[in-house]
Amino acid sequence: MRRLMTLALVSTLFALLTACGSSTGGQTGTPPATAATGTLTTTSALTPSTAPTNALTATDTLTPTTALTATDTLTPTTTLTATDTLTPTATLSATATTTTTGALPDLGGREVRVTVENAYPPFNYVNPKTGKGEGWDYEAWAEICRLLNCKPVFLESSWEGMIQAVSNGQFDVGADGVTITPDRAKQVAFSDGYIQVNQRLLVRTGEKRFTSIEEFIANEKLLLGTQTGTTNYETARGLLPEKRIPAFEQFPFAVAALINGDVDAVIMDETASQGYVGNNADKLELLGKPIKSDALGFIFPKTSDLVQPVNLAIAEMRTSGKLDELALKYFSSAFKLPTN
Repeated sequence: MRRLMTLALVSTLFALLTACGSSTGGQTGTPPATAATGTLTTTSALTPSTAPTNALTATDTLTPTTALTATDTLTPTTTLTATDTLTPTATLSATATTTTTGALPDLGGREVRVTVENAYPPFNYVNPKTGKGEGWDYEAWAEICRLLNCKPVFLESSWEGMIQAVSNGQFDVGADGVTITPDRAKQVAFSDGYIQVNQRLLVRTGEKRFTSIEEFIANEKLLLGTQTGTTNYETARGLLPEKRIPAFEQFPFAVAALINGDVDAVIMDETASQGYVGNNADKLELLGKPIKSDALGFIFPKTSDLVQPVNLAIAEMRTSGKLDELALKYFSSAFKLPTN
């Protein structure tokens, strides 16, 4: 249901939303877990890539601005207690995609370069207190590599260029909550779906002008924010004329515009919306029924030998209940973005 953001931009946005009363923390194109391992190495600020996203070739080289190695532990941002009541916002669907079965292979300690945006919570984000990457993607890949005997190395890249960069082989895997679509499958190979998510409307708390997407569409004065290059944006284009769809480079900017009253709603994946609601319960809420449901998967170069092993690991995580654990931690009312 997926973008370039520097660490400085993320910190600025957290500060902006904190000033509004709380913090923000998503995208598609459009579920206590083991701690991910790694060290986030930065020099000062993350350097944005200036290369246009449609100009990447097989010989291009992206220079990662952030790297995680497998020596440090990531601190969970949400602590669950015995009295917590968790309400999952995403549904694990065994029927959404084919489930691969078989014995787990041993990758012999192989390093796997996993690219994330670090600006799409709860899948990935930078904790402003530690400067380290955290989120569902980090913990899921820690578990995948535990099962397969590999080492995840997390590398930051923009959403706009991510699919092309993975297609060109500049990364081994793209995470970032990528919606599985036929068009994207022409460029990259997808894993089996690991979660089924709904696209919803995120609105300001107490919104009374509309109660559904149908009523929103009928009121020509209303503007619907979203992120460019996502399936959420494509869904919006199928419902409204372009002039009613202010599009932003990243979801945090769209949410900030919503809080400030510049747009009337934001269409995004329910999983990503939950983090913003959790940190801004007095300002934001989800409204209406799901607009569209999508399966999310990891992306690989077309010729990758990692697809089958990762599918087997996903199947094991589904059987063991690990996917459910991660869903409760990150895709439920328990999740809140870390703040300064």
